[in-house]
Amino acid sequence: MTETLHRDLGLTDGEHELIVSILGRLPNITELAMFSVMWSEHCSYKSSRALLSTLPTEGEGVLVGPGEGAGVIEVAPGAAVAWKIESHNHPSFVEPHNGAATGVGGIVRDITSMGARPIALLDSLRFGSAGGTRTAYLASGVVGGISSYGNAIGVPTVGGECIFEPSYENNPLVNVACLGMVETEIMRGRADNPGDLVILYGSATGRDGIGGASVLASAELGPDSSDKRPSVQVGDPLTEKLVIEASLELVAKSIISGLQDLGAGGICCPASEMAAKSGTGIRIDLEAIHLREADMAPFEIMISESQERMLAVVSAERAPEVLEVCRTWELEARVVGEVTDSGLVEVVVSGEIAASVPAAALASEVPLLKRETGRPEWLDDLRAAPNGDDPHSDLGACLLALLASPGEASARWIWEQYDHMILLGTVVGPGGDAAVIRLPGSAAAVALSLDGPGRLCHLDPYEGARLAVAEAARNVACTGARPAAVTNCLNFGNPERPEVMWSFQEVVRGIADSCRALGLPVTGGNVSFYNETSGRAIHPTPVIGMLGALEDAGAAVGVAFRAEGDVIVLLGTTHPDDFGGGDYAAVVHGALGGTVPHLYLEHEQALHRLLAQAAADLLLSSAHDLSGGGLAVALAESALAGGLGFRLTEAEADMETHRWLFSESPSRALVSLPPENLDRLRTVAAALGVPITTLGEVGADTLDFGAFEVSLTQAAAAHASHPFGVAP
Repeated sequence: MTETLHRDLGLTDGEHELIVSILGRLPNITELAMFSVMWSEHCSYKSSRALLSTLPTEGEGVLVGPGEGAGVIEVAPGAAVAWKIESHNHPSFVEPHNGAATGVGGIVRDITSMGARPIALLDSLRFGSAGGTRTAYLASGVVGGISSYGNAIGVPTVGGECIFEPSYENNPLVNVACLGMVETEIMRGRADNPGDLVILYGSATGRDGIGGASVLASAELGPDSSDKRPSVQVGDPLTEKLVIEASLELVAKSIISGLQDLGAGGICCPASEMAAKSGTGIRIDLEAIHLREADMAPFEIMISESQERMLAVVSAERAPEVLEVCRTWELEARVVGEVTDSGLVEVVVSGEIAASVPAAALASEVPLLKRETGRPEWLDDLRAAPNGDDPHSDLGACLLALLASPGEASARWIWEQYDHMILLGTVVGPGGDAAVIRLPGSAAAVALSLDGPGRLCHLDPYEGARLAVAEAARNVACTGARPAAVTNCLNFGNPERPEVMWSFQEVVRGIADSCRALGLPVTGGNVSFYNETSGRAIHPTPVIGMLGALEDAGAAVGVAFRAEGDVIVLLGTTHPDDFGGGDYAAVVHGALGGTVPHLYLEHEQALHRLLAQAAADLLLSSAHDLSGGGLAVALAESALAGGLGFRLTEAEADMETHRWLFSESPSRALVSLPPENLDRLRTVAAALGVPITTLGEVGADTLDFGAFEVSLTQAAAAHASHPFGVAP
């Protein structure tokens, strides 16, 4: 013990003084380590909790909101799903393969802990410029980690996004979302009954991941980041599969009364959180824990983040049943403690107390921080800069450049590494606006989407966040689903910087306003701060995970043009100046400036209702939301997905061609449909107040925009561009 050890563990002098006050004495090293992980930014949300409390969390179908392993939503009568997103950003920068792989493992266990079977994964990835010195290494490692883990545990990876921008050069983002189906009953992480036993099962406990939450994920990265490799956990997907099956059997047989996974914070986290939520205590016997390495110190055992472990609470008389189920699945399982009425997390070694800390002090009474906020001085100049809406002499070349850009090009090279069809529930897979997953044993389905517009939030964090929610909702609405619930992963720089905290505050405000207006509860999520290296922060990047409910999986609509002669229709209104933060500005003019598009939430909601009604009435052959690259890119993507060209016969007469085609106005969708369904679509659109414009028809092998054309072959070649110049 040294006078400054608490600083090495990520605790401030003030926090150390408070710990001394809580305990009435100096903490020992084990207690200090426990506080360091539980009071870390990653585990405690001490900088963000007050703001997060302003998000709407209640709504139709919400069975479990924030505070448990995942949110649970009833999406059809008798059908409930668990839905959650988490980040593994810092570990993936230090060691991309294992960092990403264990990110998958962690979110899967969160879902499993709710008594839900994981049935789908999505990932939102951000890397630096495609030509960056480490980008190819990081991207290939992350994608490899996700695919190797997800494929091995038998959970399909069905969608997501991958963005390449300079902002993420030394701070890649790896956000992973998981959907699970509640098979029998909803489980919670609680320890309600003194006298119950605590059982740890799964992998052995080693030194991997020690300090991951407090040192690696709650501080800026720097030149010595490679030295933090020991803080990155190592995954074992085959054991994870056994943990999933054993956990679900325990829930199905109603053997256990509480369940929580071990991730950030190690055994300290579930022990303190389960006890704190129940107002009880937990005593842990470290000699009972199955260790991977000899001579581990008590503090190492308590905060180790070794993967593939779960903590279950069970009555003493049923403990043998838990051990037997685990043996059946070839998992090590041991009784490691008991629930007490002390209100303390007690750590015992050789019959002696090695640590004794109030559970509530660790889990729910962290001192919240009111960080200083300050609007950046440079923001007005950035908004006054050109928005990149200048016309270009060759619009065909502009389109091909956009289709070939790393942010718009096909991500097939990624998702072909993923098994997205296992479990046979994937109705719409990668490459569309949203994935659609049929629920086991039901005609219903859910649509899932991830969206995070970093450039827009850099220019205007409030409006960018509103647009992020709207686009994610629009993505699921285009499949015919009703947007139902949000999970979010909020990725930001160092919260100790006033401009970072200001942008966080504005983003949360934007999400809250959009979700309230659209009737969307936020059922959980994650905050990832300190995405900053050597003083350079990422763009504010709120990744919105949207879940939509679809009554009939057979009515799901995809993005691909389906039949020659179908009519192409634009739903919504195009505004000529919506280029700020857009793809046309970034790719064609290398510009980032101006004001972002303004969102009218009533228009957005009307569009969602129209898309849902049109899908339910089987009017549409395809539907695609308009976002990056505007109408031109959406038309090209629908054509490429269906292998069919088109010919436009109508244009916006009062608007320059490049504005009409590349503007990124929100609340718009591109649909195609048989000509005989057009009048019915017009009637529904008129009733909802959604403008409708007939553009042309599907057919031939050319993308004919009227003012210019490119061949389907040219467009396909551009869209297939690999970000690192490698053939897909």
